Amino acid sequence: MSNKMLRGTMLLTGANYTSKILGLLYVIPFYALVGNTGGVLYSYAYNPYQIFLTLSSLGIPMAMSKFVAKYDALEDYETKQSMFKTGMMFMMVMGLVMFLIMFFSADWLAQIFISDTDLDNSVEDAAFVIKMVSFALIVVAPMSLIRGYFQGHQSMAPTAFSIVVEQIVRIGFLLLGAFIVMKVLDGTIRLAVGLAAFAALIGAIAAAFILYYFYRRHKPQMERELEESGGVLSFPKSEHYRELLSYAGPFVLVGIATPLYQMVDQFTFNRIMSSIGQAKISEDLLSVILVYGHKLVIIPVTLSIGLAMAVLPAITKAFTENDNNLYKHYINQAILIVVLLVLPAAVGLSILSVQAYGVLYEVQDAVKFGGAILSYYAPVSLFFALFTVSAAILQGINRQNFAVISLAVGLVLKIVLNFPLVSLFQGKGAVMATGIAVLTAAALNLYKIHRVTGFNVKPLYKQSLLIAILTVAMAVVVIAARFIAGLPFSDDPSRLKFVIQTLIAVPTGGYVYLWLAYKTTLLQRLLGDRVNRLAKLFP
Repeated sequence: MSNKMLRGTMLLTGANYTSKILGLLYVIPFYALVGNTGGVLYSYAYNPYQIFLTLSSLGIPMAMSKFVAKYDALEDYETKQSMFKTGMMFMMVMGLVMFLIMFFSADWLAQIFISDTDLDNSVEDAAFVIKMVSFALIVVAPMSLIRGYFQGHQSMAPTAFSIVVEQIVRIGFLLLGAFIVMKVLDGTIRLAVGLAAFAALIGAIAAAFILYYFYRRHKPQMERELEESGGVLSFPKSEHYRELLSYAGPFVLVGIATPLYQMVDQFTFNRIMSSIGQAKISEDLLSVILVYGHKLVIIPVTLSIGLAMAVLPAITKAFTENDNNLYKHYINQAILIVVLLVLPAAVGLSILSVQAYGVLYEVQDAVKFGGAILSYYAPVSLFFALFTVSAAILQGINRQNFAVISLAVGLVLKIVLNFPLVSLFQGKGAVMATGIAVLTAAALNLYKIHRVTGFNVKPLYKQSLLIAILTVAMAVVVIAARFIAGLPFSDDPSRLKFVIQTLIAVPTGGYVYLWLAYKTTLLQRLLGDRVNRLAKLFP
């Protein structure tokens, strides 16, 4: 992996991890303020918002990343800038249109999600929160195009900084608003969660200012490039529009893969639970799947998001220049880095699921249902990560349409499996259905990539097997550390016991895994010679 691509991957990964960790930490006080009822109410609005956001962009921001990378490699700067300006106008219009659609369809969506009067939230509650979050579409849609533009230049700093600033400002407003409503004004959960949803707009405005700053810094370079190109388009604009939209179309669905799977649960879970006489506990379990457990599971997946953003322009450029060996090397590296970092994180989270859930939320909820659901949910993070990166690779080698087919297969499987599995296993059944569906979609993507590129599977298999062996060794250490850390305590669960077990087992298991990966030279082979700087940590 080139140093530039690796730097971009690490920068975006660091920003996304920071964002997700902040997103996980804020849930602790947010849970204390609004509980399971408020958490699931928030998800009723936020998952549709993510889908409307992707529809508002039509996949154009990531397509712009690919488009910019291609025409930058061809040194056709006039085409690149012309499409960027047109794309910005289009995104501003689409953001406004999707805001209006989401705002005025809020009541209808709420009626679909709230299927039983025995549920804690009402249709009016859900509709109010959906309306509050819809305002963010006006700003986030055009802002995402600027991120795609910078990523196409393999400049990841603007995206990275804006992601972190957006999250900090959003969370600050969210917690302050919820605290004032619940503790100062003695208000309702509905109003507190409504303000939490509206915080998406406040965070987006802050991020837009950061991106504007970087754009102003980049403007002199853009002007020099346009002077060099002579202001002549290589092809008519209509052809470039068709090319951009051909890239963009598949991004629409692939970009919302996770929310789509969650929407299946939002549409069906409460209904299935009501049909088996479990409506009373339905929203408690759903809050784990959609919000509280998901916040933990998504942290390992964050790596794949940063990697996908960084790998797409790099593979596109190598593919455009017909450098077969280079883009095949990138493909191998991208897949292996996901397995290297996500697999042990997923296994560790599954082993410590009760402890992790109890530390962050409620101990009794962790023991009763949260930890059990999370233990099944954690491995799904690897499948989501593989799907995200494999979809980006397909887009980089101009096979983006297949990612839509694989996603459709996965969604059909999810819908078909949800009814029997939820009926049999309740919350764990919904997670099982998601895992099977996403794994199938990821496997189809990887098969297609191999068929198209013919990249060498043997080293991928051998190094993945080594990673699996190291993960097993780490798992044994984590289980032993968890047991030893719990010895001074009684068998009764407590937050202090869970905190001590987590603080001892996580760093111990992580260190053992990295030590083994370093000693077997696995880290050096996948992440480069820079890893040797860590030699003092692994004597």
